[in-house]
Amino acid sequence: MDLPIANAHRAAIRSIERIVAETAPPQDPVTARDGIAAMLARGSVLALTGAGISTDSGIPDYRGPRGSLRSHRPMTYQEFKHDPAARQRYWARSFVGWRRMAIAEPNEGHQLVAALQGTGAIHGVVTQNVDGLHRRAGSPDVVTLHGDLDEVKCLNCGFVESRPGLDHRLAAANPGYLERVVVDPDAVNPDGDVTLSDAQIADFTMVGCLSCGSVELKPDVVYFGENVPAERKEAVRRLEAASTGLLVIGSSLAVMSGYKLVLNAVANGRQVAIINGGPSRGDAKAHWRWRTRVTPALRELAGVVPAP
Repeated sequence: MDLPIANAHRAAIRSIERIVAETAPPQDPVTARDGIAAMLARGSVLALTGAGISTDSGIPDYRGPRGSLRSHRPMTYQEFKHDPAARQRYWARSFVGWRRMAIAEPNEGHQLVAALQGTGAIHGVVTQNVDGLHRRAGSPDVVTLHGDLDEVKCLNCGFVESRPGLDHRLAAANPGYLERVVVDPDAVNPDGDVTLSDAQIADFTMVGCLSCGSVELKPDVVYFGENVPAERKEAVRRLEAASTGLLVIGSSLAVMSGYKLVLNAVANGRQVAIINGGPSRGDAKAHWRWRTRVTPALRELAGVVPAP
């Protein structure tokens, strides 16, 4: 890598390795719950969701007690873009991990967020997740801040293909591969891949773009070290402008693209509430901090929040 690329890669690694420490103590659960309920009762709250809302769908988080970062470092954009061996490694691992991602279903937490949208308590969702589960749960007005694993983009010509379509072509190019690779079905990472041996990676055959033939195919998601597309930032700004407050659900806010929504809300005098199982980067700036499991908390809120 040349110097600018290497510097961007190192910055991405620092973001991945960021440790989210305690910056403010959790509040009394009843105080936090009632504060969040009153906030939702006013209506038009913007929800920001992270990996913690999808753990009940069988998709692990990054930084929780059993998070994937304890055993797996996600690939940076700089590695993926400039290292063919890194792309080969990703697609071999992702071809196996896709089995688990493809069968993941929205859980009660996703459904409760959609229900709160239906009452007007939540008016939009910005999600850091790439699993597509909010939309499948029926949520309208969802901005997928970091993209969606369901689409693949060619870095050479820009052609977009569905991930199921690519998976079908990969299966045809790799007959018997899944049968030869035995992995723990629960070892899938939040970005949809699993750990394989060097020999298993070398045994994998990648296919090319349907338009130009290039093998420089990338899931249409934002990697560490990559910028969020301008059109998504603008979509987030529109939701922020129409919101009365921000509710963070299941995120440590370690990545700046999510944490910035907290900073924006505070700068505009809006309340911030956080529901998370562990410490969050935004705790010291939040009006309400409910340290608990996400789905039971949303269930309680749905039961006490009247329609605005």
